[in-house]
Amino acid sequence: MSGHNKWSTIKARKGAADAKRGKIFTKLIREITIAARSGGGDPTSNARLRTAIATAKAQNMPNDNIDRAIKKGTGELEGETIEEMTFEGYGPGGVAIFVEATSDNKNRTTSDVRQIFSKSNGNLGASGCVAYMFKQCGQIIFDAAKYSEDELMEIALDLGADDVAQEDDQITVTTDVASFVDVKEGFDAKKMEYISAEVTRVPDNTVKVTGKDAANNLKLIDKLEECDDVSNVYANFDIDEEELERLQNA
Repeated sequence: MSGHNKWSTIKARKGAADAKRGKIFTKLIREITIAARSGGGDPTSNARLRTAIATAKAQNMPNDNIDRAIKKGTGELEGETIEEMTFEGYGPGGVAIFVEATSDNKNRTTSDVRQIFSKSNGNLGASGCVAYMFKQCGQIIFDAAKYSEDELMEIALDLGADDVAQEDDQITVTTDVASFVDVKEGFDAKKMEYISAEVTRVPDNTVKVTGKDAANNLKLIDKLEECDDVSNVYANFDIDEEELERLQNA
């Protein structure tokens, strides 16, 4: 796996598995609720809420669920108090890991995440120890077999994207967070198919890992993403494509 792009593809595949387990709706509802609470219930003036709604609709969440989540966030409906949390630490081989979580019980979530790191040969660090290594942005990833870089470049820049870059068989369109939904909806309007579209955190640099370190990092991230309170996990590891496929099929 070279860089972050294919890691995003892995997360897209894992997202499908989460949906089968019924977990992804809970995580999306929490994000919508928090977004509405922090910035109001009108998506036209709340970029974070627009992004959360777009993500929920991409997962075929019913409009009624979305509306209820917004109303819980704005206080129109009663609901549990959900708080945002982040965790930072290191996986095997010095890989930086940044975790976003939402929880109705911060002590429980902290204990769960700490235990996952500890049991997976990782180390939970202090706040700020790895956050500076990741930049938040929007990413829309296309299959290079379907579209050319030049074709996507022309459209993406017209829509307000920041950059377009090809790596192996994928082309990544990068946006700032505020314009992500507009760019995504622009591609949707043109009926252009993409592999994944999300607001994510991209590492400035990657750490090459192989063998046991590669396998253990994948296991650590699997366990973190299986935690009900964890929303997103970001890592800066670099695993060769052949080894990645071997580990995933093991």
